[in-house]
Amino acid sequence: MAIGSQPRWTVRTADTQVGIDVGLREYMLRIYNYMASALALTGIVAYVFAESGMYLSIARTPLIYVVMLAPLGLVMLLSFGINRLSAAAAQGIFWLYAGLMGLSLSTVFLYFQLGSIARVFFITAGTFAAMSLYGYTTRRDLTRMGAFMYMGLIGIVLATLVNMVLAMFGVASSALQFAISVIGVIVFVGLTAYDTQSIKESYYEADGHEIAGKKAVMGALRLYLDFVNLFMMLLQLVGVRRD
Repeated sequence: MAIGSQPRWTVRTADTQVGIDVGLREYMLRIYNYMASALALTGIVAYVFAESGMYLSIARTPLIYVVMLAPLGLVMLLSFGINRLSAAAAQGIFWLYAGLMGLSLSTVFLYFQLGSIARVFFITAGTFAAMSLYGYTTRRDLTRMGAFMYMGLIGIVLATLVNMVLAMFGVASSALQFAISVIGVIVFVGLTAYDTQSIKESYYEADGHEIAGKKAVMGALRLYLDFVNLFMMLLQLVGVRRD
């Protein structure tokens, strides 16, 4: 899906501009509603599976690999197959992804204190809101910053894989994990602003109802991933673990 940056400076009459602004607000509100609903679904599933003990039961079976890998598969399906999917199918996969992420994140409620989780969540929400508002309102082109942040994201993924391999041999580095978390916070703060601007600019492309619906799903997915990853990085840094 092409996300372009156009017509910000196109001359329009006052009436046309008002119409576009109203449409843009409705479009962005739709995306934020999708994202917030997906976060709520993820949180509910994570809490229920952790507190009921169902996650620990699954963790003792081969199903745990499905829980771990299925979300990645669904993201790839949406990212590379969005043009072949209908808007309704894309939305269904998005909700399924949010639910499976809840299963994966059940460990959060097992390893961290509930009060600490709530505190980090509100810190994440405030940071996300501020950076998303910046991305929405700024006239500065954030494309360069976004490219730099995506390079940082690749570095985080590689460093995480290295630390996972080290952990298998019992020599995982706490210093490396700390560095990953710090850099991760910076990366996802920057990506929140960049993705918001990119999603906003994609609205100005002349799309039909079906394509606009798929764009809304993909925009919600991008912001959802920014929020969840920022939350996890902050939780690693300042979260209080259970005794």
